[in-house]
Amino acid sequence: MALILRLDRVLADRKMKLNDLAEKVGISYVNLSNLKTGKAKAIRFSTLNGICEALDCQPGDIIEYVKDE
Repeated sequence: MALILRLDRVLADRKMKLNDLAEKVGISYVNLSNLKTGKAKAIRFSTLNGICEALDCQPGDIIEYVKDE
């Protein structure tokens, strides 16, 4: 099982830069970058809520679950 983060795709669709999103959400650029690249091991619901609010999207637009084959 794997969770895949699609934050880069949603950012591109919204024509928003990671710096701008970090500022709107109130999270450091480094932490948000780790999330975007899949290096983060966890995400707080408050952060996910802030990202969804800033990007006007649903959690499923950002996070995808894929089963192992």
